[in-house]
Amino acid sequence: MIDLLIHITIPLAIFGFIALFTLFAVYAERKIAGFVQDRLGPMETGKYGLLQTIADILKLLQKEFITPSAADKILFALAPVIIFTAVFIGFSVMPWGPGFIPADTHTGLFFIMAVVSIDAIGILMAGWGSNNKYSLLGAIRAIAQMVSYEIPVGLSLIATVMITQTLNLNDIVFNQGILATEQIYFFGLWDVTEVGGLFAWNILQAPHLLVVYIIFFIASLAECNRAPFDIPEAESELIGGFHTEYGGIRFAFVFLAEYAMMFLVAMLGVVLFLGGWNTLLPNIGALKLAEWTTGLYWGIFWTLTKSLLIVGIQMWIRWTLPRFRADQLMNLCWKVMIPIAFLCMAISGIWRILVMV
Repeated sequence: MIDLLIHITIPLAIFGFIALFTLFAVYAERKIAGFVQDRLGPMETGKYGLLQTIADILKLLQKEFITPSAADKILFALAPVIIFTAVFIGFSVMPWGPGFIPADTHTGLFFIMAVVSIDAIGILMAGWGSNNKYSLLGAIRAIAQMVSYEIPVGLSLIATVMITQTLNLNDIVFNQGILATEQIYFFGLWDVTEVGGLFAWNILQAPHLLVVYIIFFIASLAECNRAPFDIPEAESELIGGFHTEYGGIRFAFVFLAEYAMMFLVAMLGVVLFLGGWNTLLPNIGALKLAEWTTGLYWGIFWTLTKSLLIVGIQMWIRWTLPRFRADQLMNLCWKVMIPIAFLCMAISGIWRILVMV
């Protein structure tokens, strides 16, 4: 009975977190957009506009279900659920703190990449099922973009796994802090196992992983359909792309999925490259900062802080850079990022043989 309650409580807790995060993130994005564009953003609903997003959600929940008469009703209704579920399941293998991971599996990284790929099926269902030329064109763009950018993402993950020698996300985080089960070397030269902090992060254990992380970050923006890679949803061209015909709770699910995906890829990058739930403060002689800021609650704090910071950078980029053209997007992927990712993968092999053995 207790196990059943745990299995029910954890998914509900994750869903609640995603909902709260989306409320916070939408408000934050509006305020960041206002700051970048030298305006105030939401100010009327609640103090400083704090209740604006809640008002918008309540409005969405009260709207009726509208299905276009020529749409494929089954595909149209299922698509938002599949899109959100694919992203939601990805959180099941993410480590939030030491010993706090919903499903600790030895193939966690492989699992998350496999299950999140189902998102593309939901997007195609939404575009095709809407029977709308704008929706279909947006879906085709999204699929072409996601399939293309999954290659540099996959290559960047392979380069990281070659260094870490495991697909277990929990083990990857453990080996970036003072709780590591094996020695940690800063730039492959100095033993920093007892020092910990940011010196133990993967991007500093093997410095070429910093380039790998940049590739991962850029590709993850394209995976999320975020600017400057928001071609599938270009409002000025396609109105909203694959979700043009959606409204009410169906649109809310698509919206939840987009922001959940933003946090998921940010958190995955933190886990793989930026120490996960490990502190960024090092031990300095008798000043044991790393030891004092390590533990379950500290771990959750560091995970959330790092991930939210990356989400903030995603938002900042959206309101700073212009949208890529489709040909520019594909050129960046196939002619720039994939060759560099291949090179980094080769460097990982050499680094593992010559430095880490």
